[in-house]
Amino acid sequence: MKIGYINIKTCFSFVLLLNLFLFSSCDENKNPIPTVYVDIYIDLNDTQYYDLQSVGGYVYITGGVNGILIYRSSADEFRAYDRTCPYDPDIGRVIVNDSRLNAVDSVGCKSEFSLLLDGAVSQGPSQFPLKAYTCIYDINAQILHIKN
Repeated sequence: MKIGYINIKTCFSFVLLLNLFLFSSCDENKNPIPTVYVDIYIDLNDTQYYDLQSVGGYVYITGGVNGILIYRSSADEFRAYDRTCPYDPDIGRVIVNDSRLNAVDSVGCKSEFSLLLDGAVSQGPSQFPLKAYTCIYDINAQILHIKN
């Protein structure tokens, strides 16, 4: 009797683990923007990054999938987003709108994303936020490191 109990328990555990594996590998909510290697250093003393000297300033740089948008959200914090719109990565590309608080896909679906809320969708058909990159700011050296 004890042997049957162990077999049923083992069988149940195996089925449970198999289901967890199957459901976790079928992630339909995966952001469609591909992952590419990003490891960029920006010297904020360089004149081409002058717009990043003040809060709300932004610049576009090469890198990522379709370029990277760097946004200064506070005196000591920066945010970096891939400019690819997650709704239609083949044609969508975001730009900062006049409010300087949102980025908009002006070419494709017209989705709007909050620059202050980790690229979250604030309007439009996109179901995914902008792809964000990690920003490490060395305030003493005035160097911004953008990476994934």
